[in-house]
Amino acid sequence: MRESYRIGMSSKHHTVIFVPHERARFRKWRVSNRQLGVVIGSVALLLVGGFVSLALFLSSSTDRGELVRLAAENERLRSLNQTFEQKLGEFRERLSDSEDRTRKLAIVAGLQSLGSAEGGVGGALRQAPVEISEAAISEAEARLDLLSGRLEEVSVQLERNLSLVSATPAIRPIMGLITSPFGHRRDPITGQRAYHSGIDISAPPGKPVKVTATGVVTKTGQFGPLGRAVYVAHGFGITTVYGHLSRINVTAGQRLDRGEIVGLVGNTGRSTGYHLHYEVQVDGRSVDPTGYFLESGASALF
Repeated sequence: MRESYRIGMSSKHHTVIFVPHERARFRKWRVSNRQLGVVIGSVALLLVGGFVSLALFLSSSTDRGELVRLAAENERLRSLNQTFEQKLGEFRERLSDSEDRTRKLAIVAGLQSLGSAEGGVGGALRQAPVEISEAAISEAEARLDLLSGRLEEVSVQLERNLSLVSATPAIRPIMGLITSPFGHRRDPITGQRAYHSGIDISAPPGKPVKVTATGVVTKTGQFGPLGRAVYVAHGFGITTVYGHLSRINVTAGQRLDRGEIVGLVGNTGRSTGYHLHYEVQVDGRSVDPTGYFLESGASALF
């Protein structure tokens, strides 16, 4: 098959001759410039349209992949946000519980001023949504810092209270009967009115005498009318004295726990019989020891 094209020289028309092969009849078409332009324009338009369609298809495929990726990332962020909301809500609940417990501990420690700064509220119980924002996180951090400071204050006060309890002469040094109370009395030797700085507790000779609170022995020895005696400092300005002992079991500087033995009941010094002179001093001033006993009744056996 042979093809032949002839383009006329006319400026307005072109002749196209088509010859399939040498012996076949040829075919001829006459085409105007306008028709040829339309054909060429149509072909060019089809080509451009094809390229645009291909580009759009490729672009849409890329966009769909990006949309899928963005949707997966958005779902992941949404899940993280829900988890963070849950964790923040749980943290707030634990923080509120810790604040309540701190307020109760503050009351025990004698720090009622640590009460919440928030006013009283009431109403139906509803689960409020947790707001995640910079302000909410800052508010939680501020509450945590305040709680930390309050816990430190409560801890210091509780430690001080425990030390005070440990230093308070709350037990009785021996079992026996109070034969001479604190304050003014008739002197057992002269019979005259005289001031008694402690209490006398009748007990058999050699009976162990217990220190009534945790403390440190400050001095021991012979102290005139007290005879053999032991002085124990407990802190907070509190000192206890144990007099008329027959034997001293401790030395100056020794630390004692409540209930340890300081000596044995005796009849040394200015005494009419075996007994213990027990004295409590606060800031150097003698006070009634029975006011510190947990048991009531100054004349009870102990």
